[in-house]
Amino acid sequence: MATHCETGVPLNDYPERYMTRHVEFLVEDYSLEVALDGFLGKIIPSSTYQIRSFRGKADLLSKLDGRLRGYSHWIQRDTLIVVILDLDAEDLRSRKAKLESVAASAGLVPKSSRKPRSDVQVLNILAVKELEAWFFGDWAAVRVKYPRLSSTLPARAAFRDPDAIHFTWEALEGQLQQAGYFKTGLLKVAFARAVSVNMDPQSNSSGSFKYFRDELELTVL
Repeated sequence: MATHCETGVPLNDYPERYMTRHVEFLVEDYSLEVALDGFLGKIIPSSTYQIRSFRGKADLLSKLDGRLRGYSHWIQRDTLIVVILDLDAEDLRSRKAKLESVAASAGLVPKSSRKPRSDVQVLNILAVKELEAWFFGDWAAVRVKYPRLSSTLPARAAFRDPDAIHFTWEALEGQLQQAGYFKTGLLKVAFARAVSVNMDPQSNSSGSFKYFRDELELTVL
């Protein structure tokens, strides 16, 4: 049974006005799981959470309907499911609509249902265009671990908007290699683990990260 992380009291024993939510995250790969685990406590400090990663975007999408239908059989009123995927080259509205439809067809309440926040059971988040945009959005955190990187990179036109960077993963690897790191190739999990613990969710400049942070806070807290 999920318990409040500070009091240890079962969440179902809390009055409605004191209810915090347990969050189940479904993410497309292990590097995102590691990244989230590094900073989630700064966004939802009073909630419990579980992160479940898949073997890529295609794997998550192929299993999402079955997984959500499984949740619908036992989900508690304090539980929120958050699905996080890279947008890649897809259309944002089209992909979001498909995800919302999958949730609704599984018998769950997605955000698009227009029901009260406390009733929402599924929150779909798309990283634009890839997770690496969230790292570009907190360049100070990246430089804590990799100090030879340029401190002025976020001011350059090509990097000013993290979500508009083309080939985000390759761009991040390129900057690291130019500074003498990961000469044989970026190790995504190691990088995510090293950087995420230093990230400040309140100062991230990525629009898709801000949406994720704000929607999570509004729905959980």
